[in-house]
Amino acid sequence: MRALVTGGAGFIGSHIADALLSAGHQVRVLDSLDPQVHGGVDTAPSYLSTEVEFVRGDVRDADLLGHVLRDVSVVYHQAAAVGVAQSMYEVRRYVDANCVGTANLLEVILSARTNIDLLVVASSMSIYGEGEYACSTCGPSYPELRRVNRLAHSDWEHTCPMCSRVLAPRPTRESKPLRPRSPYAVSKRDQEELCLSVGEAYKLPTIALRYFNVYGPRQALSNPYTGLAAIFSSRILNGRSPVIFEDGMQSRDFVHVSDVARANVLALSAPNAVYHSINVGTGRRATVRQVADVLAGVLDSKAEPTISGRYRAGDIRHCIADVTRARTLLGFTATVELEQGFADLASWLAGQQPDDRLEQAVRELEVRGLATAEAADKTATARLQPSDVEFPARASGTGWAS
Repeated sequence: MRALVTGGAGFIGSHIADALLSAGHQVRVLDSLDPQVHGGVDTAPSYLSTEVEFVRGDVRDADLLGHVLRDVSVVYHQAAAVGVAQSMYEVRRYVDANCVGTANLLEVILSARTNIDLLVVASSMSIYGEGEYACSTCGPSYPELRRVNRLAHSDWEHTCPMCSRVLAPRPTRESKPLRPRSPYAVSKRDQEELCLSVGEAYKLPTIALRYFNVYGPRQALSNPYTGLAAIFSSRILNGRSPVIFEDGMQSRDFVHVSDVARANVLALSAPNAVYHSINVGTGRRATVRQVADVLAGVLDSKAEPTISGRYRAGDIRHCIADVTRARTLLGFTATVELEQGFADLASWLAGQQPDDRLEQAVRELEVRGLATAEAADKTATARLQPSDVEFPARASGTGWAS
């Protein structure tokens, strides 16, 4: 079959294109080559396969969409402006690119009466807000964002609203209430819900894949709003220390881009997944400090991370994927371990010299009051040690992960 991958010259989209080609399909890519991601080039990146039919353009261009959708049977909608922090002050650009772009894609698909057999839309773990938690006494908890007065005293962890015990993070299920807390996260929720609602109404098979923290080769290293692994790598390659907000014990689910691409291909033959939202992650927890240490190791750097004690508006504490639905509906299980995946990233980074723009990005937040300009007060740090917080090793098919 022929697949259209919007945003297919980007980090994740290009890997999906490769995986589709390997599976014997034809691939057409539509990408605007956003200068922030692609550095101002006007041709397809060299890593994009020559077997791909590349079209430069924007999903908001209805006439062009009508052209590229001809003879296409599957659409992978990856095109989006990415970055939580930047979206806090470029609200219109993010809503326009993500929400309007998706609405335009749907209208063209419907008005052209194209023979689309499947639409797969890229969603994000950011739409959850905070992940899922539990109190050992009171049970499940779905906390809001942490209050600034607590963050200002380095009081990082969530506590139970009933008994004030420290909450333990649990694998986050797709059924958790969605509480997006940035324009980027809101726009990703809108992308997902637009596609699923329109798809179901028009009987257009649609699947939303909620990516967790994706890393791997081809990340835009000079984009300070890209993934954490790329930002840390850019700092290390420039001989600087990775800068860690809070205390470094905040945790995420880091999933290698090859696993994400494989999940997208599996969606082609997963009829039970239609009209569902599905987490794409590993079900395993890694702290931000752990990521910095592993990256320094694979990049052969002695750079010690800087634990800044600072905080940013909208940052969450913990979010790890419950992968039960991915295993059941897609037949997907992530296979790349963190150390293996970062070694793969290091091989791709060899010889590269990215432009480190982190300090500029942080200043943009500081002047808008979205990040603390000085280190936070450490007086509350002693209240909680990392060992006081219980972390499940991985999601399972029972208990909290069911």
